[in-house]
Amino acid sequence: MRLILLGPPGSGKGTQAQRLVQRYGIVQLSTGELLRAAVAAQTPVGLRAKDIMAAGGLVPDEIVIGIISDRIDQPDAAKGFILDGFPRTVPQAAALDELLKKKHLKLDAVIELRVNESALLERVETRAAEMRARGEEVRVDDTPEVLTRRLASYRSLTEPLIHYYSERRKLLTVDGMMTIEHVTREINRILAAIGAAKPKAARKSAPAKRAATGAGTASRSASKKMPRKTKKGATAARMAAKPASRAANRPAKAREAGTVKKVTKKVTKKRAKQ
Repeated sequence: MRLILLGPPGSGKGTQAQRLVQRYGIVQLSTGELLRAAVAAQTPVGLRAKDIMAAGGLVPDEIVIGIISDRIDQPDAAKGFILDGFPRTVPQAAALDELLKKKHLKLDAVIELRVNESALLERVETRAAEMRARGEEVRVDDTPEVLTRRLASYRSLTEPLIHYYSERRKLLTVDGMMTIEHVTREINRILAAIGAAKPKAARKSAPAKRAATGAGTASRSASKKMPRKTKKGATAARMAAKPASRAANRPAKAREAGTVKKVTKKVTKKRAKQ
């Protein structure tokens, strides 16, 4: 199963991604983490990204695509993956499509968590006020001002992806304003409906099902052979019975022949006397 999660900041993508990872046994690919891991591993692509990041520049799309390409070739991504934070733009989405095509892979679905921006801002304001009331320090990136800028960036750069994937019939929209549990259930329901994947437990039971099917097939095969054996047995019995029947019939035929001879002699004698 290969998925993309779309949604503005605060829509719950991270939470739902972790739940999908646990349920389906796939891996979550965050571009930020992938970049840091590639730099730490000093891969060729990572070394290119390191120089750009050190200079304070944005890592070009082709480098990010290269890092994603290396990552999905690893064994733990064979069952599938969730892309979190990528693609962010239509050109990145087109580059990803080309990459998957080269690897003979397909994207199963793009799940959009649709939320109300006003409600998100209210949540952040409430959370910040509660933290201040408890004497806790509010994170710099968890304020209404920062969220407002991030939402504006999402609308201008990432929202066009909704149209891009909708045209390709990959987009599945879920109401992100529901509770976490409701959102999880809805995502699992639509993934099951499109046949994207089965839970890990269902995959483990597959061999048992195949074994049961094999036993049923063997049983049916045996039952199909039984009538042929019975038929052969019945034929053999009839063949064995025929000689006995002929032997039993011989005395009767002989008796009939003797009776005819006697009657013939009597008739002949009567005619001679006359």
